Amino acid sequence: MATPKKSSSKAASAKKSNKKAFKAGQHIVYPAHGVGKVTGVEKETIAEIEVELYVVIFEQDKMTLRVPTFKAEAAGMRALSNELILKDSFTTLKGRARIKRTMWSRRAQEYEAKINSGDLILVSEVVRDLHRTDAQPDQSYSERQLYERAIDRMVREVAAIKKVDRGIALDEVLEILTTARTRQAAKAAKDAEGSESDNGESTAAA
Repeated sequence: MATPKKSSSKAASAKKSNKKAFKAGQHIVYPAHGVGKVTGVEKETIAEIEVELYVVIFEQDKMTLRVPTFKAEAAGMRALSNELILKDSFTTLKGRARIKRTMWSRRAQEYEAKINSGDLILVSEVVRDLHRTDAQPDQSYSERQLYERAIDRMVREVAAIKKVDRGIALDEVLEILTTARTRQAAKAAKDAEGSESDNGESTAAA
């Protein structure tokens, strides 16, 4: 009785290992390149060993990437974020920009790492921190480059999740940012008025 059970266990294990994590036609996120689409699985012989490869196209870069199926997870290749993560990313955009008081080169490295992490929330943090309104000082060239990369990564995933055009997703992200910054500016102005009023009353009392 023990032998059939062991054989059955091996068969089940083999079946499980052969199951593909991603299917043809599925959109995925690859950390170094952003949103791509799996077009299928190919088999190639490398050093006399047959290897299965996901074929992934990145339309924005006009590039095709072949990722060994057994290395996909370790490489950070993942499915699109779910609705909950998308909601959290939008909440992140609504927060105040968090600019560390460190040298730009150090911050640029941190932003770069967040963009290449493939994590939608971390990418959203870069978009939030580097976004500028018309009333704010202009960005440096390197800041602008990082901002554009971050917002492009975010917008493409939002578009893929919602199944809408990139332009529609971009408008939604910019609207969230603009609304949040407008509210923050209004609150700051109101707080400043209150502070001036309190100072005036204190002077009069003195």
